Order: sequence, then C-alpha cells, then structure tokens
Amino acid sequence: MDKYATQRDSKYELSYDKPDPLMVACRYNCEYISLVCALFAYGKATQIVKFLDSLDFDILDKDEPTITKSLQKSYYRFQNSQDIITLFVVLSQMKKTLSLNKLFTENFAKTGDIIDSIQYLIKIIKSQTSYSSRGFEFLVGSSTSKTSAYKRWNLFLRWMVRYDNLDMGLWRGLDKKHLLMPLDTHTFNIAKKLKLIQTNTPNQKAVYELTNALRKFDPSDPVKYDFALYRLGQEGVS
Repeated sequence: MDKYATQRDSKYELSYDKPDPLMVACRYNCEYISLVCALFAYGKATQIVKFLDSLDFDILDKDEPTITKSLQKSYYRFQNSQDIITLFVVLSQMKKTLSLNKLFTENFAKTGDIIDSIQYLIKIIKSQTSYSSRGFEFLVGSSTSKTSAYKRWNLFLRWMVRYDNLDMGLWRGLDKKHLLMPLDTHTFNIAKKLKLIQTNTPNQKAVYELTNALRKFDPSDPVKYDFALYRLGQEGVS
C-alpha cells in the first residue's frame, strides 16, 4: 500500500492526459481558489478541469458587478450562472478579511471534529448571502447532514493540510493525522474490493470506516492513500 502510494506521489500524475482539479488549484496556491476547485470536483475529471480552466480567478479580487459580468454565461452541471456568481461574490467578500485556515482550525481546536468544522465553514459561507437554490446548496454542501461524506470538502482539506508532490500544504495548525478520506465512487469501489470497508453506501459512516482502516497502515497520515486509491478506481483496475 505504501509503495503504491509513493509511486503515485508524482507531479506527472497531474496532466491533461490524467486530469484532476488539483492541477488547476496548484497554479495559484490560494486557499480560496483551491476551495472553488474542490467544490466543483464532481463529475468526469476532464469536464471538471475544462470548466475550471474557463474561469478567471482574478475576479475573486474584483467587485460584484465585475464578477457578475464575467460569470453571467457560466454554468456547470447542477449549477446555473447565478449559483456560480453567488459563490464567487461570497468568497470574494470573505477573502478580503477572513482566513479559511484560521476559521477552520479555531473551530477544530474547540471541537476536535473535522465534520463539525467543515459544517462551520459552510455555515459561514451561507451566512454571507440570502440567495438559495438547489444548485447552490449542492455546491456548498449541507451544514447539518449526519450522513454526507463531504467528499469535496475533505478533498480540499487534503490539499490544504498535506504537503508532498501533489498536495500543496498551504495551511498551518491542523495535523494531517486528523484528516478524513475524500470518499467518491471510485475510492469507495476500490476500498470495497480491498475489503477495507464493510459499509455498502459511500456515506459518512464509510468515510470514518475507511479512514480508520487506513490509519492501521499509517496513523500519522491515513489520507496519503487517497490519490492512489482514487486513481485505481478511475483507471478501472479490478
């Protein structure tokens, strides 16, 4: 397991031949841009990267009219232009005064709970706007769910907290041993085949079960196996 994870820990794993939203996030080394990349990380990897490449991330430092004009024709799967505009407007406002790193780690210091701290950030994002839609709710996530795997948020945390040839390690104050697996369909299916989990649904229970199973291999960094497992599933390895 460790050998395979090490083999996959390479910058050559991120390319247009092997697309991943992390390849876009890595161009900027910004927690807010990385969050956008992670939140849109659902669907086919080629389509995710194509959409992210179409965005002008400089608008996160612009005013609302500029953001609206830039994104008025943008859409991605479940999100229409207003969903995307709202996300950028909210994150633009937050970026001026708030550190996602500080918000998350301060809450985690109080609760010791990764999911609770994810939900805390979601609450803050939603508190910045009165806008609501199914697309926006799906994009940002639920602040109360007891079953959600929070795959895209856990992916964001992996990028922010870990540092290697793939992950950026932009955050301080949170130990990688506390991270939870970003559980998507590919990772779930491979984990089932490897008998790392018994749960039959890729939900929050499965996230904890898989993370705890991987802690037996490396208690200090269980999520280091995420990319390798994901690639196995994505490549259709049986």
